[in-house]
Amino acid sequence: QLRLVEAGGGLVHKGGSLRLSCAASGFNLENHMIGWFRQAPGKEREGISCISMRGSIIKYHDSVKGRFTISRDNTNNTAYLEMTDLKPEDTAIYYCARVGRCGGSWPIPALGSWGQGTQVTVSS
Repeated sequence: QLRLVEAGGGLVHKGGSLRLSCAASGFNLENHMIGWFRQAPGKEREGISCISMRGSIIKYHDSVKGRFTISRDNTNNTAYLEMTDLKPEDTAIYYCARVGRCGGSWPIPALGSWGQGTQVTVSS
């Protein structure tokens, strides 16, 4: 069964940092493009970053550009999202997913079912 499990969320103050992880099981992560998404209370889920299979293509939504860094470690079957200078508006549940493309305009299409995500809360 293909699964992606997110971890690393928590409660931080404005300006703080967190590193999220996305661990794959049941398949080889290296064969898939990966995206990070988030869903804030009362809002639709939105894509915020993606990375190609070898990491040569990386894309960020304007809302996180310059603050978040996506990466992947195919040998450990894990992708990451390093988040710095966090703002209260970054508060959301964060999800990772396989994506159909990493390029062009937002939104990017997620593939497969969603995991439980990891909660990120940024206090002011």
